[in-house]
Amino acid sequence: MSEFGRRMERPVSAGLLHLTHLVYLLHGFSVLMGVLGPAFIITAFLTGWPSIIAVILNYTKRSDVRGTWLDSHFGWQIRTFWYTLLWLVIAAVLFATIIGIMLAYILVVGTGVWVAYRLIRGWLALTDGRSMPM
Repeated sequence: MSEFGRRMERPVSAGLLHLTHLVYLLHGFSVLMGVLGPAFIITAFLTGWPSIIAVILNYTKRSDVRGTWLDSHFGWQIRTFWYTLLWLVIAAVLFATIIGIMLAYILVVGTGVWVAYRLIRGWLALTDGRSMPM
């Protein structure tokens, strides 16, 4: 976003900025639990309490960030969560066919890497004060 475009937006409060960092932290903690624990990244990301809390925060506070560059981060986090769920459902269907077990495994691992990438990319952009692409 250009500097001119940013001037037209509502100012961002420190509290909302900290909240956005907290949401990334909660999602990141779930990913870390998936890497270090017996679960896959995506199952920990979708079912772990930190990510559930993070998505609830995204939805309850989204109206507060409307009109600011933080809105793009909230959308980024919400889309990451729901697309991960979609890919997990597809993997489950593939797994149920028995023929697609290997494909399901590759899909689950690939989606886990994608989730980690999106969290890192988003958090780095937030730290730099940049919005995320819609």
